[in-house]
Formats: sequence, C-alpha cells, structure tokens
Amino acid sequence: MLDGLETLFLRYGAWSWWLLGLLLLGLEIVMPGFVLIWFGAAAVLIGVLALAVDWSVRTLAIIWAILSIVLLIVGRRVMKRSETESEDPLLNDRAGRLVGRAFTLEEPLGENGGRLTIDDTNWRIRGPLLPVGTRVVVRAVEGTVLVVEAA
Repeated sequence: MLDGLETLFLRYGAWSWWLLGLLLLGLEIVMPGFVLIWFGAAAVLIGVLALAVDWSVRTLAIIWAILSIVLLIVGRRVMKRSETESEDPLLNDRAGRLVGRAFTLEEPLGENGGRLTIDDTNWRIRGPLLPVGTRVVVRAVEGTVLVVEAA
C-alpha cells in the first residue's frame, strides 16, 4: 500500500500534497477538534516546498510529519493564549444558573426528594422535609438534582 501511495505522490508531485492538505482541511470541518487543520496546513506547505526542491517522497513525508507536529504544538499554544474569559461563564449551565435563586415549592419535599417547576422545566430537588408553599433557595447542583434549603 505504501508503494502505491509513493507512486501516486511521484506521479502528481506537489498536487498530491495540496490535495492531501485540502482533504485534511475538509475533514476538519466534518470532525471538529482543531487538530486536522495543522496537518492539512503542513501538507499544503509541503506542496509548496515540493515545487522548489526535488526531494524524495519519503523525505517530504518525514518533513510533513515533523512540520505537522510542530504546527500542532505551536497552534495549540497560540489558541490557548488567545482564549478569552466569558462574560457569562454559566451561559450553557442551566442548573448552575439557578444556584442562589429562590422559589416556592408547589409539591412537598419528602424523604425521597421532590420536584420543582422552574420556567418550563421540572427539576428534581433534594433537601430537608418541607411543606407546600415553602420558599426554598437552591444551594448546589449535584448532577441533575438541585439541592435546596428553606429560605
């Protein structure tokens, strides 16, 4: 199989590297993870290099592998440094946004817990035994269960 790939790269030269690069960049869209983009960019750069020098396919493949890893490491560091803190860190944490808010129990809170309707969602709750109509405050979230106590 490797001989077939080597023959393909010998026959089409730099075009093979550009095609590999575009294929990897396209796969990055389908399988997001910000990894394949560096391998694709390295392949495109090797395609440019293949126009300038007459090295063997194996040598170019080794340079591509090394360049891919270097771009991956450098790219990850640059992306990590440029990450900004969100103004709303709980934006996608619906349960976390409820901590500290007060609600009125519509059902009694028993030994096996209970339910609390907040907006359009029914939440399982856990806390001390409390009757209907008691004001409760959400103190914590444990998985999908809200931990409440009397307000």
